[in-house]
Amino acid sequence: MVLIVGATGLVGSEVCGKLARRGEKVRALVRATSSKEKIAALQSSGVELCVGDLKDLDSIAAACRGVDAVISTASSTLSHQAGDSIESVDAAGQLNLVHTAKSCNVERFVFVSFRRAPAIACPLCDAKEAVEKAIATLNFTTIQASWFMEVWLSPSLGFDYANATARIYGPGTAPISWVSFRDVAEMCAVALRHPSAERTTIEFGGPEALSPLEVVARFERIGGRPFQLEHVPEPALRSQFQDATDSLQKSFAALMLGYLHGDAINMAPVAEKFAIKLSSVDDYARSVLARAATA
Repeated sequence: MVLIVGATGLVGSEVCGKLARRGEKVRALVRATSSKEKIAALQSSGVELCVGDLKDLDSIAAACRGVDAVISTASSTLSHQAGDSIESVDAAGQLNLVHTAKSCNVERFVFVSFRRAPAIACPLCDAKEAVEKAIATLNFTTIQASWFMEVWLSPSLGFDYANATARIYGPGTAPISWVSFRDVAEMCAVALRHPSAERTTIEFGGPEALSPLEVVARFERIGGRPFQLEHVPEPALRSQFQDATDSLQKSFAALMLGYLHGDAINMAPVAEKFAIKLSSVDDYARSVLARAATA
């Protein structure tokens, strides 16, 4: 039995479906307030549901009983409810999960983390690092994912492909290995039982490192429309980072600064070792532009 924590989230829901289709017995930790549609989707794929919360130790203990592995994709960054914060979920909540897994003799632990820019510390960075250290005594896999294209190349962060406008953080010249959340979910599913993934950290991105300006050029070519660009200068981002009083705001400002400095990964060895076909920015552009054209 595999426990998925963050099962109604972007990556976690994909992991549940992938593992269920592979014949794994899957238990999904969901909250009483989770989306009914997402819960119904989990149930329809044959996933066992367990109601709980990372902030509730008793519910975590119940979720961990009888499982041989945990995959945690949970975070308060993209969706959060009352009482959720980086401190309560990404830090204390995840550490609750790790300690409970150890006490329940769960040996295998797969954790989705992220790529951190050098010399830029933030609450989310600290939380992820603490969890990575805590799982080091287990048979762990840490997947350090690069910038999600479905998040950073989306209207919610100023990349409005439907209207051909894009917000660029900094000059937009540093290459990033933009990754699909679906590929991160596939890496989780593969890593779970793959010997080469045991007791290791996997730096994980897309098949091609492109600068934000190169991404815009790909969208312009595929969509046949020029984009209007809005550049957010580095001093403004640094001011936002320094002045932030909320841990989530400070962490997003740090991620924007990381975007500015780039994150290029040679993914060929990882893709070959784990036989994963990575989605490209071109794939993503064709998909979202086609969807926007029919909306």
